[in-house]
Amino acid sequence: MGAEDQATTMFNNTFVRPEKFYLSGFSNIPHIRYFYVFLCFVYIMTVLGNGFLLSVIWLVKTLHTPKYMIVFNMALTDLCGSTALIPKLLDTFLFDRRYILYEACLSYMFFVMFFASVQSWTLVTMAYDRLIAICFPLRYHNIVTETSIAAILLFVWIFLVSVIAIMVGLLNRLFFCDHGPVYRLACNDTSLNYNMASALITILIIIPVIFIIATYVCIFIALSRTTSRKERLRALKTCTSHLILVVMFFLPIGITNIATRASYIHPNARMINSTLTHTIPALLDPIIYALKTEEVMIAIKKLCKRIYLNRMKAKTRPCNHCYIKS
Repeated sequence: MGAEDQATTMFNNTFVRPEKFYLSGFSNIPHIRYFYVFLCFVYIMTVLGNGFLLSVIWLVKTLHTPKYMIVFNMALTDLCGSTALIPKLLDTFLFDRRYILYEACLSYMFFVMFFASVQSWTLVTMAYDRLIAICFPLRYHNIVTETSIAAILLFVWIFLVSVIAIMVGLLNRLFFCDHGPVYRLACNDTSLNYNMASALITILIIIPVIFIIATYVCIFIALSRTTSRKERLRALKTCTSHLILVVMFFLPIGITNIATRASYIHPNARMINSTLTHTIPALLDPIIYALKTEEVMIAIKKLCKRIYLNRMKAKTRPCNHCYIKS
């Protein structure tokens, strides 16, 4: 084997990869423990709220509809996204375990980005549901079926798993360094990673926002042709919850990305903003759906009534093992 072949073999087989990362965020912030306590409260309420909404949709048969399949998916991804982010963040910074394994860092990144992406496209699916319901009301039950919504949501999960896995996998390129132990260590070109990050922002933010805006333009055009003002308000009322969720999710993410590209943001400010962006919508989503959606309120009342009646029946039911001695 010649010298050139030996050099090629060394280049292909010798990779420099960090064993661990040291996470230096949330440093030199006074009273930062109060923020950790707040995050702990947010996580507990997120689990309770989304768990309750999932239980209501699962137990009440009147909510077994395509629309609430989407809401169920949203509550599930909110729950999973917060679980992927908050416990690890608290473990790292509250208990000062700032070293994280290279593989653990990539998996952590994958799950946080994946569930955020699923949340984004679940909002798009909700917009699609509202578009068909308002613009094509007579064909709604033929177009928006349980099968079609299940297929859309399944495609979203599979597609985003693939995209996020490729992007996180490409991070390996940043740590495969050229073999130059004598005088330099030159890292590989990062242009592909930059392009993939831009593609992710397009998939996560730009395309969903464009689709949602186009959807509501069509909805407003359709409603403008409706003569009855009462019918317009009734139709718009069905969109209120979705619009609030859209603003809560996309506005903070959009502002963060624009500010990051336009100017310098201190790492502490960026981490706090990013954490709140990923956690607060997941906390508020079930509250908004419980308070703003009449169907959910009726379903909760039915469920509470059913539980109460079952308990009353259990109390008044005679005991088969009891008998009276004569």
